[in-house]
Amino acid sequence: MEQKTSAIVMKGKPVAEKVTEGLAAEIEEIASKAGRPPGLSVVLVGEDPASHVYVRIKERLAKKLGILTFDHRIPEDTTQEELLERVKGLNADPAVDGILVQLPLPSHLNEQEVLRTVALEKDVDVFHPENFGLLALKQGLLRPCTPAGVIEILKHYGVEIEGKSVALIGRSKIVGLPLALLLLHENATITVCHSRTADIPSVTRQADIVIAALGQPKFLTGDMVKEGAVVVDVGITRVGEKLVGDCDYDALIDKVSAITPVPGGVGPMTVAMLMANTVHAYRHRVLG
Repeated sequence: MEQKTSAIVMKGKPVAEKVTEGLAAEIEEIASKAGRPPGLSVVLVGEDPASHVYVRIKERLAKKLGILTFDHRIPEDTTQEELLERVKGLNADPAVDGILVQLPLPSHLNEQEVLRTVALEKDVDVFHPENFGLLALKQGLLRPCTPAGVIEILKHYGVEIEGKSVALIGRSKIVGLPLALLLLHENATITVCHSRTADIPSVTRQADIVIAALGQPKFLTGDMVKEGAVVVDVGITRVGEKLVGDCDYDALIDKVSAITPVPGGVGPMTVAMLMANTVHAYRHRVLG
């Protein structure tokens, strides 16, 4: 009997390093003409522990690449008007090329109004509805960070996307919807599953690529995919002392041809693509 080939573990770190390796040199080249490095403003409201960790990781990589970060730590009880004024000030600041409003915001704030206030050309998370529309039309300057990171991982590990059937579990504005658009741009055939989908396993078992992005630990089990499928796990949830993805990694590893781990899979790509977006926005603003 022929022995099954071990699955490829698609780690994000080498892909993230590949994405960022040329950014420092690009920054140096543009800065010699612009007279300044790129600037990224990070707006963090409240004391959410996970958000503080993410922001520290982003700021650490920015510093390593030569991107200036402007840290705006705002109290939990800030008003909508105060937050909007802060964002408008960053829109007008010539030293700022990218604005990142760390989500989620406290519940008393109108998240959509805040995101709509960010200047289009500084929207490095690609959350503004106009930028989302440009993305749908393949006319956008930037790609949403996590969805773009998923595409880069698949390409790096030689996973063919064109012509393949993809089951995407999750339809959030941050991951599911924009990722569906990017996959369509790569000529994949997409089925988007969500909480109202009648029989998700019947869809995922037919798919060449299954992407889980719903925030439900170990939702995707071994019996929900076909032999040799490729699995991308976008979810990450703390369960006790462990970080757990949306996929049951141990149950899938012997059945799939490739899979991303959690942690260490898509996570590093989100930060890398944010840095790439910041540099692209910087180049566009200073060089046109």
